[in-house]
Amino acid sequence: MKAKNPILTWAALAITGISQAQQNPIFPGWYADPEGIVYNNEYWVYPTYSAPYEQQIFFDAYSSKDLVTWKKHPRILDNTEIKWAHKAMWAPSVIEKDGKYYFFFGANDVHEGEIGGIGVAVADRPEGPYKDLIGKPLINEIVNGAQPIDQFVFKDKDGQHYLFYGGWQHCNVVKLSDDFKSIVPFADGTIHKEITPEGYVEGPFMFIKDNKYYFMWSEGGWGLPNYKVAYAISDSPFGPFKRIGTILEQDPEIATGAGHNSVIKVPNEDKYYIVYHRRPLGKKASFERETCIDEMHFDENGLIKPVKMTFEGVKHELK
Repeated sequence: MKAKNPILTWAALAITGISQAQQNPIFPGWYADPEGIVYNNEYWVYPTYSAPYEQQIFFDAYSSKDLVTWKKHPRILDNTEIKWAHKAMWAPSVIEKDGKYYFFFGANDVHEGEIGGIGVAVADRPEGPYKDLIGKPLINEIVNGAQPIDQFVFKDKDGQHYLFYGGWQHCNVVKLSDDFKSIVPFADGTIHKEITPEGYVEGPFMFIKDNKYYFMWSEGGWGLPNYKVAYAISDSPFGPFKRIGTILEQDPEIATGAGHNSVIKVPNEDKYYIVYHRRPLGKKASFERETCIDEMHFDENGLIKPVKMTFEGVKHELK
């Protein structure tokens, strides 16, 4: 049964750190850039705390068994641990490797000559606490015009890990060392490969389905109604990525500014969910963004069907 007043319900439940979300958004508060993943038979969502840049100095995480009841894990990482970060801590990307949990993030909205960019932290558990892995940015410099933000860590079929990243309408991919403490050259000696598809602005994400590489990104302005998600499919993680079309965008009856997504595949099932943020109707401030989940479907040719945003959201208990 849906609560008659979800705001009051969420406020009461927030005291305990548990929220009952019977509809989108999946948990209360302003959160954006969510990365969803399955860890240890639980769904996890790692979002940006959406606020003015100077207040974006920590990360929360949320976990759930069924995509309905969410537990909040507050301040799993903040700038008391990341000494070089002082604002604009953005867009987590997470992965497990050899029993450790790694958390990649952007910080400081870095520009040329400034300290900041992409960092990496590590923990023994999905909820942290996370510790700075190298004590400095992993990627600080602006290469190929790509601001070092919106990183996505990707494990290829052969076990090699890559980092896709980039704002300012440019996307690079780099090869990660086995310990995630550095980036290493590709076989041809290059460090950064630019793979920017048509229309790309920021927010890269990749997954493999039917042996094909699905590459997704956000277009438009992140603070504007026209924010949206497009995608391409390739036989290689390095492309080429030819834009196929838009699959998520504003709906005048639901929300605006829908973008910066990730994708969760349900283990052992052919079921996919898109995790994304959107701006409620009537909200205008750039940071007024909330995290939502809806189901994502494919046609008989493997193309992604346009996503219908809902208030109802989804429910799926992990077995």
